Amino acid sequence: MHRLRQGLLQAAGWLFYLCVLAAIAMALPKSLFDSQSKDFIFLVGIVGIWRYSMGATHFVRGMIFLYIVYPHLRRKVRKLGKEADPSHVFLMVTSFRIDALTTAQVYSSVIEEAIACGYPTTVVCSLVEMSDELLVKALWAKYNPPSHVTLDFVRIAGTGKRDGLAFGFRAISRHMPDDRAVVAVIDGDTVLAEGVVKKTVPWFQLFGNVGGLTTNEFCEVRGGYIMSEWHKLRFAQRHINMCSMALSKRVLTMTGRMSVFRATVVTDPDFIADVESDSLQHWRLGRFKFLTGDDKSSWFSLMRLGYDTFYVPDAAINTVEHPPEKSFLKASRKLMYRWYGNNLRQNSRALGLGVRRLGVFTSIVLFDQRVSMWTSILGLTVAILASLKYGASFLLAYLLWIGITRLILTLLLSCSGHSIGPAYPVILYYNQIVGALMKIYVFFRLDRQSWTRQDTKLSRDMASFQGWFNTWSSRTMTFSAGSIFVAVLLTMV
Repeated sequence: MHRLRQGLLQAAGWLFYLCVLAAIAMALPKSLFDSQSKDFIFLVGIVGIWRYSMGATHFVRGMIFLYIVYPHLRRKVRKLGKEADPSHVFLMVTSFRIDALTTAQVYSSVIEEAIACGYPTTVVCSLVEMSDELLVKALWAKYNPPSHVTLDFVRIAGTGKRDGLAFGFRAISRHMPDDRAVVAVIDGDTVLAEGVVKKTVPWFQLFGNVGGLTTNEFCEVRGGYIMSEWHKLRFAQRHINMCSMALSKRVLTMTGRMSVFRATVVTDPDFIADVESDSLQHWRLGRFKFLTGDDKSSWFSLMRLGYDTFYVPDAAINTVEHPPEKSFLKASRKLMYRWYGNNLRQNSRALGLGVRRLGVFTSIVLFDQRVSMWTSILGLTVAILASLKYGASFLLAYLLWIGITRLILTLLLSCSGHSIGPAYPVILYYNQIVGALMKIYVFFRLDRQSWTRQDTKLSRDMASFQGWFNTWSSRTMTFSAGSIFVAVLLTMV
């Protein structure tokens, strides 16, 4: 009955969306669709070609990897048999300020995987609160794992996830793992799907230079319908992009929710230092430490140390998402602020590694991340300016174009294996516009960081003038960049 009700609601949603598109089309003057009319406009500019070609390239590469390359590679892994088994598996979980129900789900799945995988396994718990330790001990007693599965606690101060990871890595180092050992780094809100360990660890023997890999994500959102759909859409897009980048063994982030590394990587002092105390020297803002973005730091460290990265699309995890605000608008902007800040802080120095290290396609993708904040809002800005000068039909035509193209993009997302919903086209456009504006805002304020789960912010010991200069120079540059952007488009219109 519940599935039937959900299906009917989905059908009603799609019907409503199509009716809105039809209403917009009917509201437009017929001459706009007449190719012989002077009012006919069919403009595909350089920016449009760039944006759609990048999206199409990611989609085609992702499908090639998902349905052709990966099945072939998976057969090669299976042929290795026992030769692909690791000598030891470390499952390291970092937990802080996560509700007891979620924590119990996470550690239950981790202990079950440790028992089921059959490898010598150590569960490393990087914890802050005594209540979490007592909960884990109770679960351990309940499951009563066999002798090849052991438990190790690491107690830390609540100074952030980076410290928790670094202390955990050092604890693993004390076990003196060999070259065939692997380490899975798992977030405190990540529930492992059945068989995820056995699906991920053999790849390190097939690819001798892969230093880390990450997994496919699904989610359970503790929030409203729109927030839930927003997260699910994000994971569907992520899946295709990850598959695309895996084709080059250049996956661009070692997702903090669950990634697997060679033990020789996480015990490398340089890698630990990169994760624990990563920082950036900015020409205007000075030097500042990274508070968030450990997944980007670990990726950059792997690239700098000469490793490849990979993605395993059939190894799934389920994350429990707790929105930082009840309001979707506030929560989504807050999360975008953190995600895009992490992305942009790593971007410029990642490009500095050069084409020879990154490869041509990866370098182009990183460059696109820098310009997409402007190209994403160009169409809307031109449509608004044109409608003010020539009439509202230009804005309506733009909205129709957006509605049709986002519908097509949504249907293409179904090829990822993730479900789609009638809210996806609207959310796609929301992400494009609001995400671009958030990127522009963050780009000029890279030193401003904060967690969404805990009230921890970066504190910089700066002179009063330096703090004043950073604040006002950021505001001035944001206003100047926006003004130049609009002025150029006004001239074109």
